[in-house]
Amino acid sequence: MLSRRDLDAALFDLDGVVTRTAQVHAEAWTRLFDAYLETHARRSGGPFRPFTAEDYQRYVDGRPRLDGIRCFLESRGLTLPEGSPEEGSEAETVQGLGKRKNGYFLEALARRGVEVFAGAVGLLERLRAAGFRTAVVSASRNCEAVVRAAGLEHLFDARVDGVEAGRLGLPGKPAPDTFLEAARRLRVSPERAVVLEDAQAGVQAGRRGHFGFVIGVRRAGPEGSLVRAGANVEVAHLATVKVEKEIPE
Repeated sequence: MLSRRDLDAALFDLDGVVTRTAQVHAEAWTRLFDAYLETHARRSGGPFRPFTAEDYQRYVDGRPRLDGIRCFLESRGLTLPEGSPEEGSEAETVQGLGKRKNGYFLEALARRGVEVFAGAVGLLERLRAAGFRTAVVSASRNCEAVVRAAGLEHLFDARVDGVEAGRLGLPGKPAPDTFLEAARRLRVSPERAVVLEDAQAGVQAGRRGHFGFVIGVRRAGPEGSLVRAGANVEVAHLATVKVEKEIPE
C-alpha cells in the first residue's frame, strides 16, 4: 500500500506504464534495426540475425534514443559514426538512425493513436486524491505530445523528458538523474518518492537514486525480471496497487 505516511510523490515512466506506446516504440525499433541488419548482412556476407524482443528489453527499452542505438549496435559488435544533429534520416550514422526511428514511431502513432492503461490512470487519480504530487519521467523526446494527445496533462505536476534531459545535460536511465530532477521539481526528497517503471533501465535508475520505493510494472518479459533488476515489488496491473485514502495531518 502506498501511504502519505511514508511517501509524498509518485514518479511515473510513460511508455508501457501509463500509455500503451511501448509496443509502438518496439515496432519502430524492430523496423529500424531489421532493415539495417539486413543491409549489413548483405554487404558483409554474414548471417542476418533479426532484432528480438529480448534485444528491445535489454538494450533499448527505457533508454534515450541515441543511447539505445549505441548500446544495441555494441551488443552486435557493430559501430557507426556519431554524425551530427543536422543530418537527415537517410544518414548511416547514430544520429541518422535516431531520426529514422523517430519517423517510424510518429508514423505508427498517427495511424494507431494513443491508448492508455486504465489501471495507471486510476492509480494516478487515487494518488492525487490522497495528496500525492506526481510527475512523468520519460526518455522520449515525444513525451509532451503523447501526454497531450492522451489528455493526461492534468494528472502530472511536473514532466522531465528527453527534451528536458537534453537541455539540462542529464544522462538518461539507468542513471538516476532524470528521476532526481523530477523529485527536485516536486520539492520532495528521493526517499519520500515512489518510482513506477516497466523497463530494467528505469528500475535500476530508481534504485541508484535511492528512492523510497520502486514498483516494477511487468507488461512483458519473464516474471521476476524487474525484481531482479532492483524493484521492491513487481505487478502486472497498476489497478492492484492500493493507496491509503486518509492524508496524515
